[in-house]
Amino acid sequence: MLLSVLGATTLVGVAQVRSTPAVDVGSLVSTSKQPVQPIGHTASDGVLSSSIAGSVVDPNGTVVPGATVKLTGLNAAVEHTVVADAWGRFIFSGLPAGTFRITVTAPNLATFTSDQIVLTAGQNLQLSQTVLHIGQTHANVTVFATLEDIAQAQVQAQEKQRVFGVLPNFYSSYIWDAAPMTSKQKFGLALRTSTDPMSFAIPAAIAGVEQWHNTFPGYGRGTEGYLKRYGATYADGFIGRIIGGAILPSLFKQDPRYFYRGSGTTKTRAWYAISQTFVCRGDNGRTQINWSHLLGSFAAAGVSNIYHAPEDRSASLTIRNGFVIVGSSAVANLIREFLLRKITSQVPDYAQGKP
Repeated sequence: MLLSVLGATTLVGVAQVRSTPAVDVGSLVSTSKQPVQPIGHTASDGVLSSSIAGSVVDPNGTVVPGATVKLTGLNAAVEHTVVADAWGRFIFSGLPAGTFRITVTAPNLATFTSDQIVLTAGQNLQLSQTVLHIGQTHANVTVFATLEDIAQAQVQAQEKQRVFGVLPNFYSSYIWDAAPMTSKQKFGLALRTSTDPMSFAIPAAIAGVEQWHNTFPGYGRGTEGYLKRYGATYADGFIGRIIGGAILPSLFKQDPRYFYRGSGTTKTRAWYAISQTFVCRGDNGRTQINWSHLLGSFAAAGVSNIYHAPEDRSASLTIRNGFVIVGSSAVANLIREFLLRKITSQVPDYAQGKP
């Protein structure tokens, strides 16, 4: 008899019921609206009550205090909610026999739903540890890029474009609605082109042809004559790019690139390519007279007189070279429009010219 009394007293200590809705079982909080029967005691109808106990941990085995544990009866109108204590423990007591399911939730962890739990009358069921895995998080990230950032990315992509993978094709934009370049980007593109290895190799070949034909005889023959021709040829290209591709486009707020059309009839595309020698796109997106290229061509031709041999300098030479540069630009634009797109590497697939 004494042992029976002690056993009952011990069980009552495990599941002590307060007069308030909260149940203090090892710091356990219950939000059940039904009175909770002490474990091992009988309900009012004389049926021995049951209990379900367990603990909550994360994937590392660390206890999860404060986890919300909900018990739902599947064949009876039973619903209890408790909060795991500081050691992650929870208990539902005073339960009738039946089938139940528990759901466990905790911040930043995935929700756990158990399989069906079948309780018999008077059964005190100890569940294995409930492991809550890391929850999936979804975030919408909006990245804001300025026009300058977009233009920089597009220019960097252009600087990878090469005809046959060798010859630079940096001034062709295959993105029709490309962002306008800043002055810094215009100077950067001009310098990048001027310092490309092919920008040194091509003048070397041209100087060799001029040496062979004795073009500009004032330079003379031999190594000295070749080096002068080479220096003049490179300087012509460098000055032309700096003046016509950077300085004047920055002053007039114009884009020095050729914008590939790629659509329309052959006649329409040919007229567009030739016209781009005389008109261009402004930084505001509107069509403007191409002062940058026209004035830049004659300015570069005039500057070249400074380093030509005295007997080769003349106003007529300046004018002739200016028109040669303008005419060469029209031919170059036709080649850009009808040929280079097919043989230029590193052009993004989405860059197909005018939609």
